[in-house]
Amino acid sequence: MSKRRLTVGILAIIVILASICAQMAHNYYAIRESTDDAQVDGHINPVSARVGGTVVDVPVTDNQPVAAGAILVQLDPTDYRIALQRAEADLAEAEAAAKGARGEVPVTSVTTASRVSAALAGLTQAQDATIVAARDVETARARLALAQAREREMIAQLNRTSKDLERMKLLIAKDEISRQEYDAAVAAADTAQAARESAQAAITQSEKEVDSAAARLTQARGGVEAAQAAVDAAGTAPLQTEIVRNRATSAAAKVEISRAALNQARLNLEYTTVKAPVAGIVSKKNAEIGQVVQPGQSLLAVVPLDDIWVTANFKENQLLNVRLGQQAIVLVDAYGSKEYRGHIESIAAATGSRFSLLPPENATGNYVKVVQRIPLKIVLERGEDSEHVLRPGMSVVVTVMLK
Repeated sequence: MSKRRLTVGILAIIVILASICAQMAHNYYAIRESTDDAQVDGHINPVSARVGGTVVDVPVTDNQPVAAGAILVQLDPTDYRIALQRAEADLAEAEAAAKGARGEVPVTSVTTASRVSAALAGLTQAQDATIVAARDVETARARLALAQAREREMIAQLNRTSKDLERMKLLIAKDEISRQEYDAAVAAADTAQAARESAQAAITQSEKEVDSAAARLTQARGGVEAAQAAVDAAGTAPLQTEIVRNRATSAAAKVEISRAALNQARLNLEYTTVKAPVAGIVSKKNAEIGQVVQPGQSLLAVVPLDDIWVTANFKENQLLNVRLGQQAIVLVDAYGSKEYRGHIESIAAATGSRFSLLPPENATGNYVKVVQRIPLKIVLERGEDSEHVLRPGMSVVVTVMLK
């Protein structure tokens, strides 16, 4: 009986202890979620050539710590120095051309304005000369008409005096008139003849004056046409001024183009010296002295160890009570499960499978339910990795404290 009681007591104690252990285990895991699908992550800054050239110096080696801005690779800068000098010369030439073009604008404006004024004045003068010449022609024609009328009058008078003289000759032959009367008739006939000749000379002179005035009128009209052509030519002055202004604007634009080319040449010369974008460890060095590289070609990578975190891929059914800011314990396999403390900074926007190269297509009909994992970014607390011994890619075990 005593052995049975002892056995029952031992079993009861075992049951009690098992219950206590189960309760303790439940309490332990009820406030924790763990996963071993986790690793250390960090930035890997690739360093590539921004210009092509021959590598003349590589002052770093693999796994060497470098500071931000340290020289990593040096390309041959000779061609880029020459290109910079050419760009400087092009800019100087463009600036000189622009300065000359700017100076032409006011000169052209004044010159064209003067041409317009002179052309208008010449047109006015030619028109005035035409008016004067036309008046002279009218005056000369009036004189010619007067001279012609005077000639007709003198012809009529000459005819009358000639007839009188013929009658006087008959009468003087018969002694019917005195010699004095006959001499008076001869004198009147001679006077009429002289008056007619004078009238003919006046007509000839008037005709010459008409011809001269007509020639002057023709010349004046030609002057008007020439002056009008000059005015028309001067009318293009605003267009010429606008052309000069556009030329000056184009020259100014060429200055900006040359200045941009100069800045690009300076940048290209600077790009021949490849510097570290951040402080970190040199990794995956591909550059060697004598190597000819092309723009965009990878030379090496720099891994900054002062900015690392942990990516923990928890199953979706583990995230019921997971919240941002919860504490996490990180056990690093490489250092004998050394503990590091951190907290949840963010939760990924999608499962890891959605970012894979071939994401699952559940609508194809061959559907098999698979528990998905969602990445959590866990940031270590300040000073936890003060010696920077953690490396991206290390395997870790993450435990999140739910409470």
